[in-house]
Amino acid sequence: MGILTNIVAAEDEEIEALGESLDPASEWSGIALRDLDTAKVATLHSLLTGDLFDDALAHYEPVYVSASEGALVLRLADEVMERLMTLDEEAVAAIAAELAATEEFESEPWDETVVAALLSELAELARLAESQGQALFVWMHPLRT
Repeated sequence: MGILTNIVAAEDEEIEALGESLDPASEWSGIALRDLDTAKVATLHSLLTGDLFDDALAHYEPVYVSASEGALVLRLADEVMERLMTLDEEAVAAIAAELAATEEFESEPWDETVVAALLSELAELARLAESQGQALFVWMHPLRT
């Protein structure tokens, strides 16, 4: 079983609508990808902020769980969003190399190029969210394939 993941910029008041959506990236500004789970989000958090993995993981309890759809919504920590907004090409490349070498990313087909592209997209999305007074949310839905 895999995970369908959308990372979107939204208002805090939109959490329930986001959780009940079947395709948030088509309704909000965002990106859609597969198999970015809570451990990978916490690993990204840890690399960007310097927090220990367990401390980073504590930030990612679901803020919404859809009873009907089975989707979870996490709110990306403000310090992660702030760090993403400051990333330039050189920082993206360095962090992508580190992230791709972690156990969470290395065990699946997440090579450095894919991770760098994701970081670039996340940096753009974080800047957009900031300009609109929004936060970044991670919507995860289990795939039954």
